Amino acid sequence: MNALTIVLALFAACANAAASVLMRRAATEAPDGGGDGARRPSGTAGDTPEDRRGEGGRGGPATRMTDGGNGPAAVRSPHAAKVRRRRIWLGGAAMLAVSAVLQAAALAVGSLSLVQPLLATELLFTLAMGSIVFRRRPARITWLSFLALAAGLAVFLAAAAPSAGRATAEGARWIPVGVAVVCLVLLLIGVARLVKGPPRAAVLGLASAVLFAATAALLKEVTGLYQQGLATLATHWTPYATAITGLAAFGLLQCALRAGTLVASQPALTLGDALTSVALGWALFGEHIALGVRLVPEAIGIGLLAAGTVGLSRSPAVSGKWDAEPAVGAASGPGKAQAEHP
Repeated sequence: MNALTIVLALFAACANAAASVLMRRAATEAPDGGGDGARRPSGTAGDTPEDRRGEGGRGGPATRMTDGGNGPAAVRSPHAAKVRRRRIWLGGAAMLAVSAVLQAAALAVGSLSLVQPLLATELLFTLAMGSIVFRRRPARITWLSFLALAAGLAVFLAAAAPSAGRATAEGARWIPVGVAVVCLVLLLIGVARLVKGPPRAAVLGLASAVLFAATAALLKEVTGLYQQGLATLATHWTPYATAITGLAAFGLLQCALRAGTLVASQPALTLGDALTSVALGWALFGEHIALGVRLVPEAIGIGLLAAGTVGLSRSPAVSGKWDAEPAVGAASGPGKAQAEHP
């Protein structure tokens, strides 16, 4: 495996994780600014039940906050909270752009079947960053589940050893592949309309994963065409299809982040992206994975992926509010995080 490809893909995964955490933080930010985890000590002036509701995202025109309970009280207006929310969201969007650049660089020197599965390491980066941003330490079952997912992916990739394939795909292959991708995404969106909560977040995460994998396939085509000159690239349809598909994937990602917690949407998002990319790499670029005796470790890797998924579905973080509300005692001091509770 190309070491440069691995490094670029890992940095892209880290940027992707930062984007997901920041955008989820913006989605859960209370309109009055009461969702940032800071709390007002009881007994202060104006500490009415109406005021206290601001702590959970509902309150009056202004919410009194303190700097971790140690500094002077300050009033945050709805406008200030809106500005804060926008800044957090823009930070996430900027990290998503950085991830796209790193991903394109990785695809330029490596195969789709290698780069996209490596982005599944975003799961661990997301968990680590989310623990800091949301001030909650995940329970042991959540860590073990994510580690099982990561280990399963590593075993599968090591055994499968995806081949490089062609730099560009045959034009005739894009039509059936494109139709299959669109039909699958529409089906998943239809299913998402029938469910709510974590299942809806997972289904929407899977739909966005399919589109992100398609975007990566188009992006790989663009990097291959770039070698033929800018004139060829500018007159080809793939750069524009890449932008449209990427925007659609981004939109579905926003829906998934608003539908449920990160631990509900992220596994479907990252693992769906990885598996779809392997299929697209085979269908479009002639990339192959090793079979024969290597089917045994590949099956072990898939088994670990399945075990991690089942464990994660039973984690308190999926049905709880790990990234939806401040942890109890989160404002007692910097660096103090609460474990999630069932």
